[in-house]
Amino acid sequence: MLRTELSHQMFPTHDTPPVRWRISDGLVPYEEAVATMEAEVAAIAEGRAPELVWLVEHPPLYTAGTSADAADLIEPDRFPVFATGRGGEYTYHGPGQRVAYVMLDLKCRRQDIRAFVGALEEVIIRTLDSMNVRGERREDRVGVWVRRPEKPVLPDGTVAEDKIAALGIRVRKWVTFHGLSLNVDPDLGHFTGIVPCGISAYGVTSLVDLGLPVMMADVDIRLRDAFEQVFGQTVNDG
Repeated sequence: MLRTELSHQMFPTHDTPPVRWRISDGLVPYEEAVATMEAEVAAIAEGRAPELVWLVEHPPLYTAGTSADAADLIEPDRFPVFATGRGGEYTYHGPGQRVAYVMLDLKCRRQDIRAFVGALEEVIIRTLDSMNVRGERREDRVGVWVRRPEKPVLPDGTVAEDKIAALGIRVRKWVTFHGLSLNVDPDLGHFTGIVPCGISAYGVTSLVDLGLPVMMADVDIRLRDAFEQVFGQTVNDG
């Protein structure tokens, strides 16, 4: 079922500085990412730093959200597993996947977590749309999905669907962190070590799997443009 549309734009108040936009090269260790987010969120909450979006890639790893079921970790010895404070269940991060850590102060925007999640989905959908890929929401499944009519239909007779982007957030003092992951060209076989997001009836895909040989840098440009359409102005960080 299609998720009901919300008002997705979450522009800041007029006196809020532009969101810092940071892109890290190489593979960022997960522990380093969490420590950096903790420090940045504290600084944003205390008014010592502007908001931040940080784009990274990680080495292969699994993370367990606050709702993770241990039974969904099928191969616990395959990659490092990190318990994390974000919402959601198990997910995979690795090379070829763009992870965006989104640290925004909702006190300067809209103090509505559901609307914030919808806005993140909207960023992904607009990013995909710029590449002629139709991403869709689902009422019962967080994330962004694409229909795969070329695959066998599901047991209930509906069109097969694959997940192309996942979301998992945490909010502290109305400042968000963690964020979203968009599959550009990861090794999709690495998702088989878990039940991604606790959902076993559907598959996982990527832009390259859909036949789009895009580069990460091109996706980043489109992602930034979509983010600005939904959340407002950004500025290069550093």
